[in-house]
Amino acid sequence: MATRDSEYEFVRTLVDIHRQVVTNYVEDVDEQKLREAAIDGLLSRLDPYSIYVPPAQQEQFDRAMEGTIRGVGIELHQLENGQIEVISPIDGSPAFHAGVLAGDIILKVNGEAIEGERLPDVIKRISGEKGTKVTLTVRHVTGDEEDLTMERQDIVVPTIKGFARNADHTWDWYVSDNPKIAYVRITQFTSETHDALRKTMDQLLAEKMQGLILDLRFNPGGRLDQAVQVIDMFIDDGRIVSTRGRNRPERIIEATVPDTLPYFPLIVLINEHSASAAEIVAGSLMDNGRALVIGERSYGKGSVQEVIPLDGDSGELKLTVAYYYLPSGRLVHRLKDADDWGVEPQIIVPMDDETERKVLRQRYEQERFQRPMPKASTRPSTKPTSQEVIDTQLQQAVMTMIGLVVLQGAEAAAPAQPVPPVTTQPAAVVEPDGDAQPPATAEPAEPAAPAESDETDEQAVPEDALPEPTTAPATAPATAPDPLPTK
Repeated sequence: MATRDSEYEFVRTLVDIHRQVVTNYVEDVDEQKLREAAIDGLLSRLDPYSIYVPPAQQEQFDRAMEGTIRGVGIELHQLENGQIEVISPIDGSPAFHAGVLAGDIILKVNGEAIEGERLPDVIKRISGEKGTKVTLTVRHVTGDEEDLTMERQDIVVPTIKGFARNADHTWDWYVSDNPKIAYVRITQFTSETHDALRKTMDQLLAEKMQGLILDLRFNPGGRLDQAVQVIDMFIDDGRIVSTRGRNRPERIIEATVPDTLPYFPLIVLINEHSASAAEIVAGSLMDNGRALVIGERSYGKGSVQEVIPLDGDSGELKLTVAYYYLPSGRLVHRLKDADDWGVEPQIIVPMDDETERKVLRQRYEQERFQRPMPKASTRPSTKPTSQEVIDTQLQQAVMTMIGLVVLQGAEAAAPAQPVPPVTTQPAAVVEPDGDAQPPATAEPAEPAAPAESDETDEQAVPEDALPEPTTAPATAPATAPDPLPTK
C-alpha cells in the first residue's frame, strides 16, 4: 500500500507541474510533446536502449524491428557534385523490377527535377504510402535517360549477403575457388535471417564448400530468437546462451540436434561495431569450440529488451529487462567502469577509422554487380602486389581458413594417424610490421557506437602481402561510418 501511495503522489506531482506549465508558461506549449518529454526524461535515467515509442511512431518502429521498410527498394548515395546515385536496387523490390540499375543517376521524381536537393529531401519525395506510384527519371551509365514507374511497397531488407555480385545480379559466395572458401555476411538479425541463411548454406554445401567465413562486422544485432536459431544451425550440443535479470528468472537455451549442419571449418569476423545478437552468435560459437573468431573486440551491448504495449493504445515501451551471458558465463554487456566486456577475438586484427571507411567503400563498389578485386589463391606470389591491401581482417580470415582446410584434408587422408595434443596459445595481435607474440595487457579503449549500415564485400590478396603480426595493442576503435540510406 505504501508503494502504491507513493506512486499516486508522484503522478499527482507530475500532473500538477504539467498543469502549471500549460497554464502559466510565457509562451504556448505543445502539450503532447511536453508529455512525451516527461516520459523521455524518466527513461533517460536508465540505459539508452530503454525508450518510449509514441503511437504516431509505432508502425514505423514495428517495421524496423521486423527488418522492413516502405518505399521502392533502392540504396542511394549523394556524390560530391550533388547528384543522387543508385548504389543498388534491393533484390525483388519494385525498383529492381522497374529496371533501376546500380550506378543510375536520379534526375527527376514525378517529373520534378531534384538538382540541388539534399539526399534526405529526395528520399522523402520518393517515399509515400503503400500502393501509391512514383516515377523516377534516371540516367543510366550508358548515358540513356528513362522514366521508370513503380509502386511503393513494404520491402523486406535482405540480411544475408555474399562476396560480390555476378553479372546476372546473383551473389558470388566465394572468396577463394581453390580451396572452395565461402563468404557470408549477416547485416542484422531480423525475422527472415535464419531461413535465408539456411537456404544459402544448403546451396553452398551442395556446391562442395570446404570452409565458411561468417562476417558479423558492422552488425548492430536484432532479434535474439534469430541469433539462437543461427547458432543452433552450427552446433548440436551445449549451451547457446543464457539470460537473467532482476525480475526475470534465468533462462538457459541449449542446442538441439535436428537440422544441424555437417561439420566444416568456420571463421567469424567481428569488430567494435558488432553488437547484441551479433556478439551472442560470435561468442557462443567460440565458447562451444565451433568457430575461430578474428577481428576486434565487439561493442558490448548484451542486454535484453522487451517491447511492452501500454494501456489505452498509448504507445509501446521498449525496456531492458535482462542481460545475456555466454556459455562460459561471460557477461557481454559493458557495465559502467567495466574493463572487460563483449567478445574478444582469438586473433586480433586492428583496423583504424580511415581504413574502415575504405573497406565500406569497397563493399559499396562490390554491390554494383561487378567484381573489381581478385580472389585469394593458395599459390604464394613471388612478385610484389600492386594493389593496396585494405581489408586486412578479411585477408587474415581467408589465409587462416586456407590453413584449416588444408589441415582438415590432411587429417581426412590419414585417419589412422594419432593427432598430437595441441597447446592453446594466447591470441595473437596482427598489426603491420613486427613479430607474433601474445598480446600485451592493456586498458581497453572506449568502443564506438555500432553502425547500422549493411553493405558488403571485401578483397583478398596473396599470402606474402599479409601484414606481419606484432605485440602492439589494438588501435582505438573507429567511429562508425555513416550508413547509406535505403528507400
